[in-house]
Amino acid sequence: MLSAQSLFQEMVDDDRAFQLFCSIAASGEAQGGWENGRIAALVPDTMRDLAPKITRHGADEDKHGRIFHALLKKRGLEPVEVPLETDYTVLLEQRGIGLAHEKLRGDAPLTERDIVVYLAHSRVTEQRASDQMDMLKKHFGDDPQVGKAVRMISSDEDNHLAYCHEELLRLAAQGHGRFILDTLVSCAKVEMSIYRQVSLAVMDHMGRILGWPAPKAAALAVGINAMYAYERLGGWRRMTRLAPPEIRDALGGPAPAAAAVPAV
Repeated sequence: MLSAQSLFQEMVDDDRAFQLFCSIAASGEAQGGWENGRIAALVPDTMRDLAPKITRHGADEDKHGRIFHALLKKRGLEPVEVPLETDYTVLLEQRGIGLAHEKLRGDAPLTERDIVVYLAHSRVTEQRASDQMDMLKKHFGDDPQVGKAVRMISSDEDNHLAYCHEELLRLAAQGHGRFILDTLVSCAKVEMSIYRQVSLAVMDHMGRILGWPAPKAAALAVGINAMYAYERLGGWRRMTRLAPPEIRDALGGPAPAAAAVPAV
């Protein structure tokens, strides 16, 4: 029987599949760390109070990338090149989601609208990350190989999502509500398409590594496309709703121990 648990267990048990999975994850987290670091450096003067939280967000993402590298090192594996078709963060940037890297590489301060775009993009992508980590924590939170890493990253993703909700609600109260909603909706609709594209590509690579028979690969593709159909029919709205989070000031204060990587 196909299940998320059985599929991930196959990846964990096979060195080449695990190597690709961790390499993809580490690359995405490192990219997020760089983006947040540049945004923190370019925050407009009117929103400088957000800079420490954005910096904390970026430090967490960098830490996650190092955690995935530590998992590889623990198995005696090296990172591998990430195929473009599996690179979620790069594909989102190519579709105009979030802030353009050309802008982030410059020295000009960002605008308040740029920060709203960043937070809306983060609210959508952190929802995806939080959902994925919740699933992994449910099935692998006690796993001796990856459980500790999964629990830590899951907690951080929940904090990131709470931070996005809180800051977007604050900015909505200051008059940015219409722009926030429009940005969330446009971002969510592109994100679900990119997520489907990347999911199919990752499963294609994993299928070839693990030698999945054609019927199994086809069944997985059907499942991914069914999820996409559900999201197109309205499931995407969970990524655009805003509500006061249970965790308040989730990214307040400095990153613990400078976002040091725990033993995994």
